[in-house]
Amino acid sequence: MSSAHVITVSDGVSATTRDDDSGRALVRILKDAGFEVIGPVVVPDEERRIAEAIVAAVDQRADVVVTTGGTGLGPRDVTPQATSTVIDFEVPGIGEAMRRAGAASTPMAALSRSMAGVRGQTLIINVPGSPKGATESLEAVLPTLAHAIKLLHGDTNHS
Repeated sequence: MSSAHVITVSDGVSATTRDDDSGRALVRILKDAGFEVIGPVVVPDEERRIAEAIVAAVDQRADVVVTTGGTGLGPRDVTPQATSTVIDFEVPGIGEAMRRAGAASTPMAALSRSMAGVRGQTLIINVPGSPKGATESLEAVLPTLAHAIKLLHGDTNHS
């Protein structure tokens, strides 16, 4: 069974002034897809804390790490910057697919800086913080995750 970690990036959820609807929704989607899920782990919108949470999840041998929140244009939206500091390389097609799926619902999807990358053998995906944006984004790329995990673990047989 593949494993996934969910990290919620939010000052409000971290301070317990907001509910973590997005994190819970992502956990449900991943569990329904057959993943063993840890989280959501909650961190504030601080680059160092986000990077540390991602690295901790990778160190626990997660196959996939999904962060929710901090992908917009606000001054505290730093999740993509934090992710960029800990990945070995980007996977641009995942971010493109998520924005394309979101654009079917709202033109504001173009403002998302959602991205994906790899650290070691772990795929890291940043999705928006709104429940709708988070779930639409994850659902858009969910069909690719099993194949991505196989590739990252060296199974490059495409038959």
